[in-house]
Amino acid sequence: MRVLGLISGTSHDGIDTALVDWVAEGVVEGVVEHTGTTPYAPESRAAILAALPPNTTDMGAVCRLDTLVGRAFAEAAAGCPPADLVCSHGQTLYHWVEDGRARGTLQLGEAAWIAERLGVPVVSNLRARDVAAGGQGAPLVSAFDLPLLAGLAQSPEPPGPVGRPGALNLGGIANLTVAPGASRYDHAENHAGCAAPLAYDTGPASALMDAAVFAATGRPYDEDGRLAAAGRVHDGLLAELLAEPYYHRPPPRTTGKELFHGGYLDRVAGPYGLGLPDLVATLAALTAETVAAEIRRHRLGTVVVSGGGLRNPVLMRELRERSGSGVRMLTSDHLGVPPDAKEAVAFSYLGWLTAHGLPGTVPACTGASGPRVLGSLTPGRGPLRLPAPLAAPPRVIRMRVAEGRPAR
Repeated sequence: MRVLGLISGTSHDGIDTALVDWVAEGVVEGVVEHTGTTPYAPESRAAILAALPPNTTDMGAVCRLDTLVGRAFAEAAAGCPPADLVCSHGQTLYHWVEDGRARGTLQLGEAAWIAERLGVPVVSNLRARDVAAGGQGAPLVSAFDLPLLAGLAQSPEPPGPVGRPGALNLGGIANLTVAPGASRYDHAENHAGCAAPLAYDTGPASALMDAAVFAATGRPYDEDGRLAAAGRVHDGLLAELLAEPYYHRPPPRTTGKELFHGGYLDRVAGPYGLGLPDLVATLAALTAETVAAEIRRHRLGTVVVSGGGLRNPVLMRELRERSGSGVRMLTSDHLGVPPDAKEAVAFSYLGWLTAHGLPGTVPACTGASGPRVLGSLTPGRGPLRLPAPLAAPPRVIRMRVAEGRPAR
């Protein structure tokens, strides 16, 4: 079954696409046939940013954005090879968290525009069901990460001991998935008697760096980490940033631009009056330390890394140094998942699960009361025909990139 995954993350810069052909014959195999990114038009990105905290908006703007984003997703999907099903994450505009509990979540991008344009069924609004079941609604990618990590020990490249594995995605927000094993955070045990897996947002990845660069230059991010490389870490500001209460909450926990936005940065960093290079260097160190602290806490042996943060050499150098010499870091393409498209691939998989009547949540990771089949289904042009339900989610996923796949 060929499923097209669509997502725009917390960087709000464009729509990532991944077409994966999923085959279930014992172990599930996913063949990545296409990946790409369609940037938002400048006026569309400006409209999204204008509606995000700490700004206020109105229902007219929300309605217009829902259509604008839906049509942008439809346009991005139309530029991909044909699919049997689309799974669209949409664009998160607000993630409502109070007292550590997710109360609601809002992703815009009306799926009917995609179904109308492509004529195939669309799974959308995936996070809401997990929130309704008492979960955080994130990170949903844990349902993909865990069976992917289960195949790590069987992967021939690179050779060497795996240790306890984890998966890290460095987008606007950093999220970490930790495979079962002993950890200071473990509160439950799974059926095998091993400590349960965990997944949660560690804090900002590029969100605060991007906000600082955009405010000062109008550019969306620190290209190749050049500003951070030219600056020096300010220990006093870093210590104040690390005192943020979010970092000390136990998982499951989630966050986003509702907390880590430009206004937050102005309030905490503004009084220091740092030049842009020093500020960005300090924010890169913040991301590296908050992620590395969790890697150390869980005693991870191997971390599979994906996301745009991989392209920032200063961030990656800091992360390696702060994580410790015993941690092996691999990019996700070692497991057949293009790093820039990892979350789009994951949502392709979540759509495949929904189509087969399988839950797309891991309760130990999101905090939900139980596993749930995710999303709402918008039919395509013809009769709605879904595949026969499967008995249980796969324990292992093997991924590979199709030969001749067009480069991003």
